[in-house]
Amino acid sequence: MAWKQLAAEKKSHQLDGVPKEWLPSNLPSSETLNVIDFPQQSGVLSALDLEITESSVATLLSNLASSKWSAVQVTTSFYKRAIVAQQLTNCLTEIFVDRALARAKELDEHLAKTGKVVGALHGLPISLKDQISIKGIESTMGYISWIGQVAEKNSVLVDILESLGAVPFVKTNVPQTLMWPETFNRIFGRTTNPNNRSLSSGGSSGGEGALVALKGSPLGVGSDIGGSIRIPAGLCGVYGFRPSYNRIPYGGCVNSMEGQDSILSVLGPLSSTLDGIQTFFKAVISKEPWQMDPMTIRKRWSDEEYNLIDHGNGKRLCFAILWDNGLVEPHPPIRRGLEMTRDALVAAGHQVIDWKPYKQKEILGTIEAIWGSASTEDFRTVLASSGEPLITSMKLAHEEGDTPFLVTSDTTLSAFALWQLHKKKRDLREEHLKHWTDTISQTATGRPVDAIISPVAPHTALQHGWHKNGNYTMPWNLLDYPSVVIPVSKVDQALDVKQPRDKFYTAEDRKIHELYDPATYENAPISIQVVGRTMEEEAILAMSAIVDEALKLHGTKSKL
Repeated sequence: MAWKQLAAEKKSHQLDGVPKEWLPSNLPSSETLNVIDFPQQSGVLSALDLEITESSVATLLSNLASSKWSAVQVTTSFYKRAIVAQQLTNCLTEIFVDRALARAKELDEHLAKTGKVVGALHGLPISLKDQISIKGIESTMGYISWIGQVAEKNSVLVDILESLGAVPFVKTNVPQTLMWPETFNRIFGRTTNPNNRSLSSGGSSGGEGALVALKGSPLGVGSDIGGSIRIPAGLCGVYGFRPSYNRIPYGGCVNSMEGQDSILSVLGPLSSTLDGIQTFFKAVISKEPWQMDPMTIRKRWSDEEYNLIDHGNGKRLCFAILWDNGLVEPHPPIRRGLEMTRDALVAAGHQVIDWKPYKQKEILGTIEAIWGSASTEDFRTVLASSGEPLITSMKLAHEEGDTPFLVTSDTTLSAFALWQLHKKKRDLREEHLKHWTDTISQTATGRPVDAIISPVAPHTALQHGWHKNGNYTMPWNLLDYPSVVIPVSKVDQALDVKQPRDKFYTAEDRKIHELYDPATYENAPISIQVVGRTMEEEAILAMSAIVDEALKLHGTKSKL
């Protein structure tokens, strides 16, 4: 078939322009599942490369600004590690070495000549999810139909990042259509989890999750319409941030389901350290993106909000833990991660109460109905020109009776029927706001709950093709609540013993329970998400730092 030939040719040129010395000759065998530490053993990275790529964003920016490290050196170091990461997990799409190094050289020359950095992200290499447009480079988004479609201009975010001095240097893998919590397409293939390559990296920003986990990028940008930043961050063990609608400019990116403006996809960062998340957000907002993208909210960074002026100045906070959403009970490692977070916060002097889930089934049903109103028509319209089939399962091999994650329908809703769903969404948001506000009667702070602690998923990373549940991320998308993913621990067979259950909410709950086997998921990251209220980005970043610090302090006393 012609589409197969197109895909094969595109993939065959992926590493053109990559120096051969960046390709490790001692790659681990496919039986080696945990490759998280392989970059140090690859022989590709020097001691300086390792020092640079294992530094925090704050350290990188400080050393770049002082000229201790050049932008060319830092970009080269991360390139080497990114190429190693690609060999291990298949996390990249577009690689443009000459272009990125030329950009880094310009930045070095500017600093040498003026003594000043270009901006807050001067010299920092940044990876971008494949859908984020860079002028002169393709954004196939996993569609064979889009091979050869070169972006005529940068997306708004890329223009802003370059004005801040950043160095875009790779683009990362996604699933066909983006509407998946895993990452596989017929052009670039499947991205695996570096903590355990038999497991999924998550999706749809799965390439970013795997790359950042291997420290092949200090800061990456993904997108999230139902968990597509948070799921890969949580499954790969890195930090990720889903901001509210329209705070980060989306203009100029390619996307699926364009025109569906009820539940919006948002762009947000992934990083191996929390400082990278805050640095990205504050820097992008400082460039007043609303001047370049009319959809972006005109809201400047607020130090007052970051200092938690509306949350008792952060002295004593009240967190509520969502232990179980009443639809799917979390696996033992997820429960342990929540317990560790609770214990750490209590030890740090904060109040922790239980969060009562509100109308989760209705929220999820409304999301799925809005997405399903015309998604099949959208997908098939794009696929038609190449003849590529729609991917409906991400399992390694077809299994009879397998229920596809991506449910398609030839029925499209009328405009009036869709309006009723939009009204339902609005009503649910209003009701949930009251539900949150009413928690003031349960707290000891005189305020409603400050933030919710929630699982990212009812499980850690699963074997390929089995991740079909977005129940713990999707509701926050409809409600438009910002949330930050924080890694907590990893699966431990001795601690995370499977518990018997007699009662189940649904057949899906039973099936997910039966999937759990501590040996299969050994070493898979355990993460939580910290959830705030709409437009509280600064506050939720600050509260996430409090949670993260509490976990680190308490973690030294915990038996992991």
